[in-house]
Amino acid sequence: MRRDYPNLCKPLQVGRVTLRNRMCSAPLGATDILADGTPGPRTLGFYEMRAKGGAAAVTVSELVVHPDTDGSQMLKLSLSTPGQLGAFTYVADAIKRHGAIASIELSHSGQYAGTYMVDKKKKGALCQYGPSDGVRPDGLPVKALEQGQIADIVAAYANAAGLAKRAGFEMVMVHAGHGWLINQFLSPYFNKRTDEYGGPLENRVRFAREVLQAVRDEVGPGFPIELRMSGSELFDGGYDLEEGCRIAEALEDLVDIIHVSAGSYQFGFSMTHPSMFRDHGCNVHLAAEIKKHVKVPVATVGGLSDPAQMEEIVSSGMADIVVMGRALLADPEIPNKVMANRGDEIVKCLRCFVCMAERPVTQTRRCAVNPRIGREFEGMAIAPAAEKKRVLVVGGGVAGLVGAWVAAKRGHEVTLCEAQGELGGILRSERPLPFKRDMFRLGQTYALLCERAGVDIRLNTPVDAAFAEKFAPDALIAAVGSEPMKLPIPVQEDVRVLTVDDLYLAPSVAAAPIGEEAAPSAKEADSWLSYGTTEVSEDPAAAAVADLVGDEVVVIGGGLTGCECALLLARLGKTVHIAEMRDGLAIDANIRNRPILLAELADAGVDEVVNARALEVTADGVVVETPEGQRTLPAQTVICAIGQRSRRAAADALLDAAPFVRVVGDARRPANITLAVYEAWHAAMDI
Repeated sequence: MRRDYPNLCKPLQVGRVTLRNRMCSAPLGATDILADGTPGPRTLGFYEMRAKGGAAAVTVSELVVHPDTDGSQMLKLSLSTPGQLGAFTYVADAIKRHGAIASIELSHSGQYAGTYMVDKKKKGALCQYGPSDGVRPDGLPVKALEQGQIADIVAAYANAAGLAKRAGFEMVMVHAGHGWLINQFLSPYFNKRTDEYGGPLENRVRFAREVLQAVRDEVGPGFPIELRMSGSELFDGGYDLEEGCRIAEALEDLVDIIHVSAGSYQFGFSMTHPSMFRDHGCNVHLAAEIKKHVKVPVATVGGLSDPAQMEEIVSSGMADIVVMGRALLADPEIPNKVMANRGDEIVKCLRCFVCMAERPVTQTRRCAVNPRIGREFEGMAIAPAAEKKRVLVVGGGVAGLVGAWVAAKRGHEVTLCEAQGELGGILRSERPLPFKRDMFRLGQTYALLCERAGVDIRLNTPVDAAFAEKFAPDALIAAVGSEPMKLPIPVQEDVRVLTVDDLYLAPSVAAAPIGEEAAPSAKEADSWLSYGTTEVSEDPAAAAVADLVGDEVVVIGGGLTGCECALLLARLGKTVHIAEMRDGLAIDANIRNRPILLAELADAGVDEVVNARALEVTADGVVVETPEGQRTLPAQTVICAIGQRSRRAAADALLDAAPFVRVVGDARRPANITLAVYEAWHAAMDI
């Protein structure tokens, strides 16, 4: 067959193993880890899903090699713990039985021990070790490793690699990036030693070489070793790309793959894991440059999910392998879909950090668009229904689309009715925000999936009790969504007050082109190889938003929606004030996304006014009450972003419309995509 993405689909020989394609699963932290560091049963299913999805290699992360100096709450492997070797063997088996290469990441957090602990207070009881004495930014002391400890850690890497091989893993990854211990030795910022492990580069790479040599001696020739490194630390005082190339050159004789990531834990989380505010593939240039200096295969990672972009990366020689982490949480089937020429069916990652925020909060995994993540063994796989039923889905937002698609895939006869002339629901309002465009396109993807699954889609078709009674469904999913709340304060006449929906769904904005419709291809523009996001002012849909507001704007409501609106307008050159009643902005954002968003707001120069209760909108602006007294925030335009209200009355009118009725998403209570998708999936599974 002719492949749409032939270079992504080519196999690659690495040592004694063959990668079946060029798409690999990045190391992703285990789902459930028992108290002794043993992987739990959900962890097996978590990694197996990516193997079933077609990834060439699936890497288990992170195996702590030396618990005595690294108290992190991660995986451990020791023969002294009964059943532990067997548990890892079952995980390796689960990956290999689907044709993927089972790999495991060998790790030591160094001075960042305790990073993944849920009880952060326990970090203070740990002794953080690093190459040099010092104090972490959070005030915890760091103690320099003695040479005897270094030798013990080197031996521990070798021991862990040997046990992993014994358990059936076919490759190991040595983590030397992101500010972890090996990276700390490589970094002139962290490494201030004056012995043979510090100073010039040939000394700073010594620890890495000793680790890699010990691992090679243990696993033997032909057993692939993958080195994960930061191509550049991306902060002042750290090593840059030029030195990153020299590090790669100094280590390539000991490894089979150089996996090039970026940044450092302490200084660049959103660069190591590119956020929605950065271009897809913004770190590819690091791998591309390092590839010019080494002969072993090079892998690249960071915000990649589009098959056309990944194909270009491989075909142009920027990297030999593309590695996906969050993208394979959102859609584990990406490699299978690419191989089968179904790239347009990929459910793309939103880069919202729900997945990474959940682990430190609840010790579980969750994905905004894939409800099965972390719950692979809970009977959530789509299976044919025992009895075909007539299903009516009311509402074409994300909840309605997911519910309709799952029900149709189970074999039901599904009709979806949407009152508006376009599918997508609240996702349509994300269209003019360049950094939220993946969220807008999620609605388009599910619309396509519904169409291909045979869902009868009826636009401009409102549904009430009479309609439903005449339709006579066996089951009904009410996904009628929510509507913006109106300002509950006086507004003087002729003052321009808009809701976020008024702004984003205005005819002039809806008519403006976006993305590929408006810009040259990524290859021509080269935009996805650069830092930052494409200029907002160059995006026609975003620019159309700018035309609807004055030069000075007040956004009332500093939740996630209000903050994102303020950021867009500030980037469009407007002077923006946010008025928020609570004592902080974006409190409804997750713990990973919130600090990134707040940093973006600060960089954009947004005026943040918290503990401010809006009293009145006048011709001069918004009068607010603060602890210091009343003040007026000047504005020509006021944006209301105080929240959403469920269309509960519309949902309640349908409660007796069928033997089975389920209200899902914002119609049940305004929340987020994560909850909407989860509820809709289960509603369809319960029919």
